[in-house]
Amino acid sequence: MEYVHAVLLLHSAKQPVSEENLKKVIAAAGLQVDEARVKAMVAALEGVNIDEAIKSAAVPAVAAPSAPAAPAKTEEKKEEKVEEKKEEEALAGLGALFG
Repeated sequence: MEYVHAVLLLHSAKQPVSEENLKKVIAAAGLQVDEARVKAMVAALEGVNIDEAIKSAAVPAVAAPSAPAAPAKTEEKKEEKVEEKKEEEALAGLGALFG
């Protein structure tokens, strides 16, 4: 992930995404430079228009979670009571087997 961030940083600074520049950014961040990953990243981005890739990237809109309505809580409590009652009836039926 840090290599992608380094590429985006170079792109936003209007610097060419080259092996040398990518190594400098990774090293400046205090990370160990992996030569193979640097070469792979630069090769993968060859001929890619980063601006277009950013524009076309699917970014889901995140909606803030809304507070549940009060009736929903009441329904949950009713469901819990019904389930508890069913469990009690089932246990009572089992008791008759051994009774």
